[in-house]
Amino acid sequence: MNEQTSSGQTSRAPAIDLARGIALIGMAVFHFTFDLEFFHRIEPGTITSLPWIVFARTVAGSFVFLAGVSLVLAAQGGMRWPSFWRSTAVVAVAALGVSVATWFAIRPAFVFFGILHMIVVGRLLGLAFLRVPPVLTALIGVAVWALPYLVQSPVFDTRWLAWIGFAEVQPFSMDLEPVFPWFGPFLLGMAAAGLAQGWLRGGVLVNPILRGLAWAGRHSLAIYLIHQPVLLGTLWLFFG
Repeated sequence: MNEQTSSGQTSRAPAIDLARGIALIGMAVFHFTFDLEFFHRIEPGTITSLPWIVFARTVAGSFVFLAGVSLVLAAQGGMRWPSFWRSTAVVAVAALGVSVATWFAIRPAFVFFGILHMIVVGRLLGLAFLRVPPVLTALIGVAVWALPYLVQSPVFDTRWLAWIGFAEVQPFSMDLEPVFPWFGPFLLGMAAAGLAQGWLRGGVLVNPILRGLAWAGRHSLAIYLIHQPVLLGTLWLFFG
């Protein structure tokens, strides 16, 4: 979920736009299933079953991974700092909006550090890795991904610290992607972009379906913010 526009080239990488568009479909499928369970139209506990948990984390991980790719593409040829800070601020404001909206809507499970929060932090922390060799970045990414499964402490169980990622019991939230392990996929995305170098910028999408997916990928933040209210509203009209 990364509206990276720090360079004219970055937002025109068809492969990345297409990948985001496909990830958006996965996100919509998961949230639609969640909403069906909310309206008691499918078996309770469906979305907390192992297959759906794996699916949800794969979709979330793909967005974070692609945000890492976009950061490297934006820095190629020199970072446009005003655009970088502006686009980062847009995502940060959107993250704050999600927190405020869910605080009023579902306070016990409000989103205090979701995927948008993680992308903002990833973009900032990722700046330190722009000159790190991609292979080393990938190794650090794997370590970041693995560390919270090896190191846990009840000290991190509160919402004030759970966003770091070492909680023994995570606070309940509708969307929680702590820095550890989720900065790992971000770094892996940076490493992949570094290894791919200029390959990601080539290609033209001819198929109209693929072009539509790429268009959605270029507007992933807006779609992320509006899709769930639209799904919930539509289902409410049908089921009450």
